[in-house]
Amino acid sequence: MLIGIVDDKAYLRNSLKEKLASVENEIEIIMEAGDGTDFIKQMKTASPKPDVVLMDIEMHELNGIETIQRAAPLYPSVKFIMLTVFDDDERIFNAIKAGAHGYLLKEATAQQIIDAIYQVHEDDGAPMSPGIARKAWKWLTAMSSQPVAEKTAASKNELEPLSEREKEILKCSMEGKEYAQIAELLFLSKHTVRQHMKNIYSKLHVSSKIEALQISLKNKWI
Repeated sequence: MLIGIVDDKAYLRNSLKEKLASVENEIEIIMEAGDGTDFIKQMKTASPKPDVVLMDIEMHELNGIETIQRAAPLYPSVKFIMLTVFDDDERIFNAIKAGAHGYLLKEATAQQIIDAIYQVHEDDGAPMSPGIARKAWKWLTAMSSQPVAEKTAASKNELEPLSEREKEILKCSMEGKEYAQIAELLFLSKHTVRQHMKNIYSKLHVSSKIEALQISLKNKWI
């Protein structure tokens, strides 16, 4: 799997590379950038492009959230994981809205970061540090009382309701559980969990877990 690292501090990029190298894996780091501007410039000519990018938030020139806002529409196949020291609500929610696929704190272990990389790439998951997941859940619950965007404003009559199993899986996923953990908790296979998530997206006519959660909360399905 091909990885990009974006951080304005060279010693932190090196530290992260050493951290990832400390655990046996099939990850190859093919791109390093010192800020968002540098990353976007490199992406224009990069071949191949990274599958997953680990992105810091606070950087000179162009910060991580602004970088994802610009890059995500241009490179829909690339998954972005915020890897930062910040866990305040505003940054978390802005990162999610910008299109980040995961949000981890830099204190995460090498294995946790690697697991998150595989989760977003292979399972279309949304890994978050547990504390981050709890904050995101509260935010989405609050958002459910507000009007949703036109794209997700379909009424109950226009949507196929989720099954009880799908509701369980969606809630577990928002709590920060990985597909393997959900499978073990609900006595399912990892493949079955993945298929349920695909079914959820199809039923609700969405392409992200955040949209699925917002609709489900709005309709009081979870």
